[in-house]
Amino acid sequence: MLDIRELCVQYRDSQRHAVSSASFSLDKGSFTGLVGESGSGKSTIINAILGLLPVGAASSGEIYFNGENILHLSDAELRKIRWKKISLVPQGALNSFTPVLSIGRHIAEVLRVHMNITGNPAQQKISSLLGSVGLDTNIRDRYPHELSGGQKQRAAIALALACSPSLLLADEPTTALDVVTQSGILKLLATLRKEMGLTVLLVTHDLPMAASVCDELLVMKDGIIVEKDYSKNLVLHPKEAYTKKLIAAMMMLPNNCDGEKDSEK
Repeated sequence: MLDIRELCVQYRDSQRHAVSSASFSLDKGSFTGLVGESGSGKSTIINAILGLLPVGAASSGEIYFNGENILHLSDAELRKIRWKKISLVPQGALNSFTPVLSIGRHIAEVLRVHMNITGNPAQQKISSLLGSVGLDTNIRDRYPHELSGGQKQRAAIALALACSPSLLLADEPTTALDVVTQSGILKLLATLRKEMGLTVLLVTHDLPMAASVCDELLVMKDGIIVEKDYSKNLVLHPKEAYTKKLIAAMMMLPNNCDGEKDSEK
């Protein structure tokens, strides 16, 4: 489904590549974790896939999605892919929402703009989406600030799934959530992957967490994918020194290391 070949990205005024010769593939229906410290290049890969690199960023290589190289498509061409085929759950659920719009209005706008679905069919679709992520339908009338952290994240996932994409990019979807809520969000992604036939790329700094749900793991350091393997093999038998250090460091951290604790209600 997704095949990235020798991807390189360098930001303007930077002396080094944010991503250097990254290559990996995602099979249809797979659940893959892209793991690394902050600044390792994970989000740059996500933005390159979506065509959202900042002005002045230089990129090379190839990103094939369903057989088409999408790295240098025009914005108009990419708009036909975003939401409908590739969708994003951005880091921090509030980044998905405008504070003055209800959750239902957010989803309705996506359905109207990208799918030309309005009226009663849109309302039925909103109810179905909210139900699919474990939220009551009355959430549609509430505003982002009225939801708990876990509810906001589930609503963000519902929004990302509004146009039935085949590839879901989840960028640090459990940031600022307590460990119980984190587990719930990860189980939800795993369930949706099976029920909807989704291909999921999970971006996170938490290797043990990714290993608990992902089939494969990709480990990044300084813009380079230093190791990739099946999750169990990588955790039990890491080959690279950096991977060994990352696993050891993560295992020593307390369960809640993301800051604010915000449980689902």
